[in-house]
Amino acid sequence: MRNLNDLFAALPKSRFRSSFSLGARERAYFAAKGRETVMNHARDFVARRLAPAVPPNDGRQTPFRGHPVFIAQHATATCCRGCLAKWHRIAAGVALTPEEQEHVVAAIMRWLDGQVTQKSAAQPTQQCD
Repeated sequence: MRNLNDLFAALPKSRFRSSFSLGARERAYFAAKGRETVMNHARDFVARRLAPAVPPNDGRQTPFRGHPVFIAQHATATCCRGCLAKWHRIAAGVALTPEEQEHVVAAIMRWLDGQVTQKSAAQPTQQCD
């Protein structure tokens, strides 16, 4: 498995991976549901859609919208087994171990945390002139 610091240093160099960001709807969902709930969703999505040795519809199983985790999966190359092999050095054709699943969830949550923090820091504060 690839070190997440190395991965996150490489992701911005990809025009495709760096094109993703959370929209207002996904930010609102994250804020309303909370980090723990979204992380549980990520664990469930990874276990059902990515962890099998040969996931159904592999390469097309992750939507591009509809949930913050889906967007994060594309941004972090955790969307299909091919991307996991290329970017994370996790072999395709073999079921993900619990450790590999946690690696994937950690990558997703790190990206989501960065998106939420980035947006919060970008919010202007009101000042008197």
